[in-house]
Amino acid sequence: MNVSRRILIVGIALAGAMCGVAARAELDVTAVRGQLLLPQEPAGALTLAAAKQKLTTTPQPIVVAGRIGGKGMEAFIKDKASFSMLEIPADDHAKKPGHKPDDCPFCKKRQANSPIAAVQFVGADGKELPVDARTLFGIKEGQDVVIRGTAIFDPKLGIPVIQLTADGIHVRPAQ
Repeated sequence: MNVSRRILIVGIALAGAMCGVAARAELDVTAVRGQLLLPQEPAGALTLAAAKQKLTTTPQPIVVAGRIGGKGMEAFIKDKASFSMLEIPADDHAKKPGHKPDDCPFCKKRQANSPIAAVQFVGADGKELPVDARTLFGIKEGQDVVIRGTAIFDPKLGIPVIQLTADGIHVRPAQ
């Protein structure tokens, strides 16, 4: 490969990287957080199981409650305003200090068939916001949240996933 071709490839790569940096720099994280973070919990939050029953392949407005988690995989996507949510356990055993749902046989059995929600926050352009959800909302895996947005559920998918485009998030206080 000749030198001018290498310079061209490096230049294109740098330009692409700089566009990504510019997109993040243009995003006013404080303003976006102010628009999306809900101080009060929205009324009528459904469980993920109830949402799965209600939703179809046509987008519908919905409010769901869930726990940030990923069924044995990372719940967050680095540098994206998205994460996955699981059903909040209904019983008290999961509230015990040090409880780990991935190691608990009761939780594993319950979660095997329960839906997961793939949550994403998008900008006015319809593209996923280029900022990590942990940074944007100060959230972490294991927290309970209530999400307001528009969702679909396609039962033909191999994994029961609710696809949720969010326009608001309320972080429940730790109990």
